[in-house]
Amino acid sequence: MTNPSWLHFENIWLPYAQMKTAPLPLPVVSANGVRLRLADGRELIDGVASWWTMCHGYGHPHILAAVEKQLRALPHVMFGGLAHEPGFRLAARLAALLPGDLRHVFFTESGSVSVEVAMKMAVQFWLNQGERRTKFVCFRNAYHGDTFAAMSVCDPVEGMHRMFRGVVPEQFVAELPDSAEKLGALDRFLAEHRRQIAAVLVEPLVQGAGGMKFHMPETCAELRRLCDRHGLLLIFDEVFTGFGRTGSLFACEQAGVVPDILCLSKALTGGTLPLAATVATEKIYAAFLSDDPDAALMHGPTFMAYPLGCAAANASLDLFEMEPRVAQANAIEAQLREELAPCSRLTGVREVRVKGAIGVVQMKAPVDALDLRARFVEKNCWIKPFGDVVYLTPPLVISAADLSILTRTICETLRESLD
Repeated sequence: MTNPSWLHFENIWLPYAQMKTAPLPLPVVSANGVRLRLADGRELIDGVASWWTMCHGYGHPHILAAVEKQLRALPHVMFGGLAHEPGFRLAARLAALLPGDLRHVFFTESGSVSVEVAMKMAVQFWLNQGERRTKFVCFRNAYHGDTFAAMSVCDPVEGMHRMFRGVVPEQFVAELPDSAEKLGALDRFLAEHRRQIAAVLVEPLVQGAGGMKFHMPETCAELRRLCDRHGLLLIFDEVFTGFGRTGSLFACEQAGVVPDILCLSKALTGGTLPLAATVATEKIYAAFLSDDPDAALMHGPTFMAYPLGCAAANASLDLFEMEPRVAQANAIEAQLREELAPCSRLTGVREVRVKGAIGVVQMKAPVDALDLRARFVEKNCWIKPFGDVVYLTPPLVISAADLSILTRTICETLRESLD
């Protein structure tokens, strides 16, 4: 393939890449539905939905029309002292969809920042009541983002930010309470350190970038009970799991749990534009209401609630109302279970697991991600392994035939590479 003239490393710095040895990325010129079109005319079926964002596929006409209309009317206006309908309407719609009294929405631009805001809210919740609690409890295999505070609540040993251990604030790192022994240990730990802890922070049901690790809804319910018992706040990071990915609109629904603060991003706009939200309950919000101006939440991104993103998010919510996205996620789950099952018999595979529209082949050792990715591309599939997992998180609109191409490609390619 002859690369376009603009594709070179003279000026760009790529994400998660060692630039000395990284190959040139594949040049994409357009996308539609579940397919990416490359500069040389090839088309790839996207098996990861552009880092789990494109729940409705690429170029959905309803979202494009909403964004175009908003672009002509009001592409952006500051959210400090001024207001616009898309932002206020989106906040009201999210509040109506989320469980319990999660109804106070603070908009930002990315998942990492939504977590930063959640942590800031939690610490200031206690400060506003005269208590200084600055520690967070997070979990092994956690990933919550790449910004500074978010890095501190990622797994400090196995996570990608382990180099920053001792640089970012040190948090309390625990095992998820998925057994009676671990539950008891966490209970005792929280009892001992409760006066230091601002909140417990977890990715409900699926720990994404930390290795696609699953846990049961009961684990989330136990965390809620522990937080209530010890007077702690509970934060759910649903940046990855929100909007149908786990087989329900929000993962917290499966546990029957209402966290004190919840983070959303990625599929919030259907992957069209960057936008995030940190949503708080009445208890959290009320702690910031005061005659003292210093008790206010002093945070305000320049592009907070920018109208184009809010218009895209409102259009995305329309599609969840008009089209059967959650049912599609459950259909994907059934197909992934059936079609990835043969991988479990391969000698190098430790486990196959599926949750909603997430299918994971766990290997016994780390894979050569670049080599596997290239093999998948040869078969016209965009699948991006990392660590010791090969996974699929396709757009929720993918057809059964296209999903079969992805699953067959994984099974065949792993069989070839392990033989």
